[in-house]
Amino acid sequence: MSPADQSRLTLRAIEIFVAIVEEGSFATGAQRLGASTSSVSQQITNLEAALGTRLIDRSARPLGLTPAGFVFQRRALAILDEAARARTELAELEMTSLPQLRLAMLEDFDAEVTPELVVRLSETLPGCNIVAHSAPSHENLAALEARSMDMVVAADIDAPADWIEQHLILRDPYILVTARGLLTPGGDPLAQLMTAPMMRYASTQLMGRQIENHLRRLRLAPERRFEFEANHSVMATVARLNGWTITTPPGYLRAPRFHDQLDTCPLPFKSFARTLSLYARRGVLGALPGRAANLLRQQIAARCIDPALREMPWLGDDFRILGSGEQPAAPGSGVPGLRVIGS
Repeated sequence: MSPADQSRLTLRAIEIFVAIVEEGSFATGAQRLGASTSSVSQQITNLEAALGTRLIDRSARPLGLTPAGFVFQRRALAILDEAARARTELAELEMTSLPQLRLAMLEDFDAEVTPELVVRLSETLPGCNIVAHSAPSHENLAALEARSMDMVVAADIDAPADWIEQHLILRDPYILVTARGLLTPGGDPLAQLMTAPMMRYASTQLMGRQIENHLRRLRLAPERRFEFEANHSVMATVARLNGWTITTPPGYLRAPRFHDQLDTCPLPFKSFARTLSLYARRGVLGALPGRAANLLRQQIAARCIDPALREMPWLGDDFRILGSGEQPAAPGSGVPGLRVIGS
């Protein structure tokens, strides 16, 4: 490195200085930044050369700041804040000129949530061609991996790959939907279900596999006769054949024409839930996925959670919006069932 390079004031050196001061040592500061201790030490030496003064007292344990270091620390934090704001503003500027956004949603949100989300996004992305697509979770995730979609909404990924950016949206519990009057009050609900036909979601769908896995964990084996890919077909056949199914509140809400022929209640065995998230390729769309996730949370709260709680108040806090700091729903967690087995 030439003397001119060594005396240059760089943003990276300032970032390293702040990390070392906050961590209290060169080693932990380097670890935080994913750099070697020797390279970090050299960057600080170069920074001090550029400023013409010592910033860190290396003889102190733990490391101490010189008087000049205390002064520069305040300036360094202000510089990093300004740099972060500049990055955000540039990313926002780039997003306003985005030519096309390809969005894959779950079919549960077709009627109410997706149209409103597209309208809100169009207001912040003038001139952008927004293409909205609906498909099951596994298809949406495959489309994101294949780069045929920019953002997708899908259910649980246990361990998202490093290239995936995840924004938690919704805790979505599984519930029981039966034909009207199928369960006799005072009777054993589980025994009654086992004598009635179950309408299953197709095993090709993530939702169908989650339900089947949960039943196997509980050693429950309803007769397998009817399996559907379309949610409306499930609800219609439940009503027609005096049967039952396991679905989620949005799945039930999507079929209002059958509601007068159906009953809903908690599961009569150990409950469980899925987590819905918005996924994008990490770092590609800047702050847009986070903004889209916030818009999505607002729309789901108003158009799914509020109507569901009016009709099914027993859902309580189990059907709720998730923030970025929360954890996904754990398998087997949820509202208490009518009778819990296998717990």
